[in-house]
Amino acid sequence: MSNPPASSSPLRVTFAYLTHRNLGTVKKLNSVLFPIKYSDKFYQDILAPEVEDFCQLIYYNDVPVGNLCCRLENKDLYLMTMGVLAPYRSKQLGSQALNRVIKAAASHSKPKIGRIYLHVQVSNTDAKRFYERHGFKEVGIKEDYYKKIVPRDAWILERIIESEDKEDQEKPQS
Repeated sequence: MSNPPASSSPLRVTFAYLTHRNLGTVKKLNSVLFPIKYSDKFYQDILAPEVEDFCQLIYYNDVPVGNLCCRLENKDLYLMTMGVLAPYRSKQLGSQALNRVIKAAASHSKPKIGRIYLHVQVSNTDAKRFYERHGFKEVGIKEDYYKKIVPRDAWILERIIESEDKEDQEKPQS
């Protein structure tokens, strides 16, 4: 039995907005990725039009392998969940997804988003390092954040968002 020839086509990473049609995929991924069960309200909220740019499925060669879900809280963007299935990690999928959300937050104007923040379980040092590599800083620890998993405490990480307009104004004119 011979192996098929290696494909010369590049591997494709794509993203999709969340809809009622792919919500089942998000639920299935979350059941595998995260140690907690999310409520029906969580799934209703991630379909809201105002978070469309901040809640997306991640596909690798047309296979759904992860997702990222945020909610708007006044002028903050709270990153509720982000995960990629284990066999697809270390392929820059999470980095690409996070960078898309950071860029969308920087260009969002109603409301203007001042920061993105999230919680990371204190035992998850890999996740903390991942976010720190993307410009997030630890700003505190929330004790007893998690009710049904141990350890219960979570780091609070944040990244201040500079709007695209501000960055454009700071660039010298040539």
